[in-house]
Amino acid sequence: MTSPDDPLLGRVLERRYRIDAPIARGGMSSVFVGTDLRLGRRVAVKVMDARYVGDPQFLRRFEFEARAVAGLSHPGLVSVYDQSIDGDIAFLVMELVRGGSVRDLLRERGPMPPHAVAAVGLPMLGGLGTAHRAGLVHRDVKPENVLISDTGDVKVADFGLVRAVAEAGVTSASVILGTAAYLSPEQVSSTEIDARSDVYSAGVLFYELLTGRQPFHGATPLALAYQRLSYDVPAPGDVIPGVPPQIDEIVLRATERDPDHRYDDGFAMQHALLDAIDDLALPPFTVPAPQQASERVTSAIARAVSPPRAPESPELPAVPARSGADDDHRTDDHYADEPYDDDLYADDLYDDDPEVLADPLIDDSPHLASTFRFLVWMTIVLSVAGALASGGWLLGAMLIS
Repeated sequence: MTSPDDPLLGRVLERRYRIDAPIARGGMSSVFVGTDLRLGRRVAVKVMDARYVGDPQFLRRFEFEARAVAGLSHPGLVSVYDQSIDGDIAFLVMELVRGGSVRDLLRERGPMPPHAVAAVGLPMLGGLGTAHRAGLVHRDVKPENVLISDTGDVKVADFGLVRAVAEAGVTSASVILGTAAYLSPEQVSSTEIDARSDVYSAGVLFYELLTGRQPFHGATPLALAYQRLSYDVPAPGDVIPGVPPQIDEIVLRATERDPDHRYDDGFAMQHALLDAIDDLALPPFTVPAPQQASERVTSAIARAVSPPRAPESPELPAVPARSGADDDHRTDDHYADEPYDDDLYADDLYDDDPEVLADPLIDDSPHLASTFRFLVWMTIVLSVAGALASGGWLLGAMLIS
């Protein structure tokens, strides 16, 4: 994870996205809790490793993939809001999922029963299917890229990043393009990848959710990857008792070595899972968010960050400071869940000058004095005018007579 003194903390990208606190760091990128200052909402900001910023091919692919994913809409997908480059920083702005990953949940609770696996699989496969129908392939379906929110929502993250990195001219031993344990055979042996590769990875993920272990093992990532060229994924029921045959069949078909024998895409696999749920009468289930990961994100959200100082302008008068309560309301995390606050908006309907709302019996006394002086002068003027008018009338009467 990024250190607390990371120079990115407090920085505002594109004069809009403030970097508030670190969440996680991987081989390709770091993820931060951020604030969209224009719309007033929390976001996740994924900052790509600096080595990619100087690669024009990566930047082109990065932008293309981000635009493609941003056009997708499905509750099983992490929404992409924006993508840009600010100086030496290439970043992606996404929906902030308050929770953790399926990997975190496996570490906390171990293998899942079939109804819990179905609760993870249905939205995950729906998200993948939506992307597949749009011509997109994830290429890196694994527990780390399936997120679970505090409310039990399941979402697939990181679409397009693997392809962008794969086409970059940058190489790094720390970056594995598609984690070896979940790669499809064709990802190991060729470059012809389609939706069925994601189906294979989803099948391996199902196997791990049911058994708590991965189907293949190897001394190196390369050895692990090549095992799937010669061996089939076993049925989960052969490893752990209690797995229904219908679920075994889904895993076995999804992980066929020949892509032609698998489900065509995420939606086809989702339909098979729905049929199994009906046959087995599996109960509805809300997937719990991993506790430790959720607490880590919550802590990152709550961490106070001082925004960069704005340059002073000699042409503009100083703005009176608002109350501390208002400042806290604008910078804490309540706005994301409670976007309307009557007190905050009532304050904004009036002038910032506190005297405008003060007691008129006290603060309006200067106005009363001015009114009194005005009335005195008006009385004097009217008296003089009346005297002149009376004198003129008498003079006229004498002349006529």
